[in-house]
Amino acid sequence: MSTTTVEEKQEQTQQRLRWACRRGMLELDILLGDFAELVYPQLDRVDQLRFQELLLFSDQDLLEYCLGKNKIDSPELEPIIEKIRQAAANHS
Repeated sequence: MSTTTVEEKQEQTQQRLRWACRRGMLELDILLGDFAELVYPQLDRVDQLRFQELLLFSDQDLLEYCLGKNKIDSPELEPIIEKIRQAAANHS
């Protein structure tokens, strides 16, 4: 039986997340990748799940939401989009 430590599970999650953040648009790769690396680990579980759900959207929709060009139809995801925007503003 394999025993996986909490640290190993966290690393596996981070690796999957880094892969999911690799998109077809360089802007999203940078925006989402930086967020996943720098902010995601400090998020509470609810916001982590929101971020993971957000990654299911198309690249174009995601970019428009993150840049504020379009409003997302899921109000529960708006807080995580705002956190992505804030992280980008603080990082640039």
